[in-house]
Amino acid sequence: MLIDQAEITVRAGKGGDGVITFRREKYVPRGGPSGGDGGDGGSVLLRADGQMRTLLDFTYRSIYVAPDGAPGGSQQRTGKAGEDLVIRVPVGTIVYDADSGERLADLVRPGQTLLVARGGRRGRGNVHFATATRRAPRIYERGLPGEERRLRLELQLLADVGIVGMPNAGKSSLLSRISAARPAIAAYPFTTREPQLGVVRLDAETEFIAADMPGLLAGAHQGVGLGDQFLRHIRRTRLLLHVVDAAGVEGRDPLQDFAVINAELATYDPAVGALPQIVVLNKLDLPAARENLPRLREALQRQGYECFPVSTVTGEGIPELLRATNRRLRELQEAEPPPPVPMHLEVPPRAEVPLQVIRLAPDRFEVRGSEVERIMRQADFSTRDASRHYHDRLRRAGLFEALKEANVPPGATVLLADQELTYEPD
Repeated sequence: MLIDQAEITVRAGKGGDGVITFRREKYVPRGGPSGGDGGDGGSVLLRADGQMRTLLDFTYRSIYVAPDGAPGGSQQRTGKAGEDLVIRVPVGTIVYDADSGERLADLVRPGQTLLVARGGRRGRGNVHFATATRRAPRIYERGLPGEERRLRLELQLLADVGIVGMPNAGKSSLLSRISAARPAIAAYPFTTREPQLGVVRLDAETEFIAADMPGLLAGAHQGVGLGDQFLRHIRRTRLLLHVVDAAGVEGRDPLQDFAVINAELATYDPAVGALPQIVVLNKLDLPAARENLPRLREALQRQGYECFPVSTVTGEGIPELLRATNRRLRELQEAEPPPPVPMHLEVPPRAEVPLQVIRLAPDRFEVRGSEVERIMRQADFSTRDASRHYHDRLRRAGLFEALKEANVPPGATVLLADQELTYEPD
C-alpha cells in the first residue's frame, strides 16, 4: 500500500543545565567556582533514504523527540550533548510546515539531509559568572528547550517517464513488458490501485525509471476514480507515455479518450499538461486496432505527437518505443540539465518576536518577546545572587519599562514563558 502523505511532530532536545560547584581541593585555598556547562540538546534531521518507498512508518508513530543534553559537572566538566535524531524518509519527500503551509525542502537524492529542529542551547555553569567583585557566584543558567515543529510530509515518486491513459488501456501491461515490475493486471478498471515503479534497462549502461499512474478518467482532478490521489506523482516525470486503446475494446473512441486524459492533466496542473508525450497505440494484436491505426496515427501526428503502435501481449513495436523514449529523455536532459542539489539544508530559525505586553483581563497580562522569554527559561531565582543577576538582565531587555508603559497595576498576574509572576514594581 502506497502511503504518500503524513503529518508528524518533531521536538529537539533541551539543553543541559549548568551547575553551581566550588573547588574543594587540598592545598588550593579559595578555590573558586568550578561549575561546568550542560550539554547541547540533540537536533532533529530528516534524511532521504533510497530504500524506503512509502510514508507508512509515520502512520504508526507521529511524534519524534531528540535526547536532552546532560547537566554539567564539577571541575568545569561539560555535560554530554544529546545525540541528533535522524528520521529516514523516502527519496522524493517534500517537507511542509504544517502550521504555516510553507514549503521547507524537497529531498530528491539519497542522503540529502534537512535540519528541521535545532537542539536547545546548553546552560552555563557558575564558573562563567565570577567577577572581580563576585568571587563565589551562586548563579547558573538552565538549558533552553529545543525547537518544536509540526511537519507535513508529501511523497512524490521520482520517475523519468510517467505512463498515463484510461483504465484498461494497457498501462500496467506495458510496464510489466518493459521492466521487471509486476503490477496487478486484469480485465476490469482500477486493477492497479497505486502507482507502480519499474526500472527499464536497454543495455548495461542505459536505463530509466517508469511509473504507471492509475485511476485517470474524466473528472480525475476532482476526485473521480483514483486520479486525485496520484496525479501529484506525475509532476516529477520528464516525459509521458500516453497509452491509448487503439482497438476501442470498450466501445469508446480512442481519440476522445486521448483528449479527455490530456484535459485532466492540464486542469490539474498546466505544467503537467505541458509535459512532452509519446503516444503508445496499444492492442495491435487485435484486428480492430490495425483497422483504426491509419486514422489514429494521422490525427495524432497532425497534432504534433510521435506515435508508436505496439502490442503488450506479443511485444510487437516495444523495442522501437523504448529506443524513442530513451532518445527523447536524452534530448530533454541536454536541453535542461537538472540543477545541482545541496546535500545539507537547514530550516531557517523562527523570527525573533519583539517585546509586547498583552492585557488578558484587568489584572492579568501576558508578555511575549523572544529575548525576555529566553532569559526567563534560563533563569533560576533560588539564590540572592541569581535573583539580582536575572532581574538585571530582564531590566536591560526592557521588560519593566514595557510593563510600566502598559499600565500594569501592582499585584497583577503576568504570564511570561509559561510562568505566572506577580508584578511588584520597584
